[in-house]
Amino acid sequence: MTEYRYTNPDRFAVGAIGEVGARVFLIQAVEGARRLTVKVEKRQIAVLATYLTRAIETMSRPGHLPDDLELSMSPDDGIDFVAGAMSVAIDDAAGSVEVEIEEAGGEDATDSASITLTKEQAAAFAIRATQLVEAGRPPCPLCGFPLDPRGHDCPRTNGHRAPLT
Repeated sequence: MTEYRYTNPDRFAVGAIGEVGARVFLIQAVEGARRLTVKVEKRQIAVLATYLTRAIETMSRPGHLPDDLELSMSPDDGIDFVAGAMSVAIDDAAGSVEVEIEEAGGEDATDSASITLTKEQAAAFAIRATQLVEAGRPPCPLCGFPLDPRGHDCPRTNGHRAPLT
């Protein structure tokens, strides 16, 4: 079991690798020479951005937001684990936000991460994550699933309408 703990990360980044429709989404924490890269689902990024935004709204206004939010990866770098459950906690006294990420896999999961962010890091991450999610395929107006450029068999039409494009 590996517990990753980042109490003062230099960077908390979000990004995607690959083409729209086949992207792999990643969250990355960097603190000194240590780097953690976690594979996440697009929906998890959207929800985390929403929760971080809500957390920041309860705190005093953030200062200057960091602008170095890109992933730092080389082709040889791997993914440390795949995210399952995620949670956000606010420490009003310290003016920080803690993000907890547990490995997917239920009882067999062994890895977890605890990343303590400044409100500035949390705000910058929420903005970047929202931009990343919105840059993808638009959602179907009926079912909400992403529209595929090759066509979309919407489950809400139950096979009675031509695929949306």
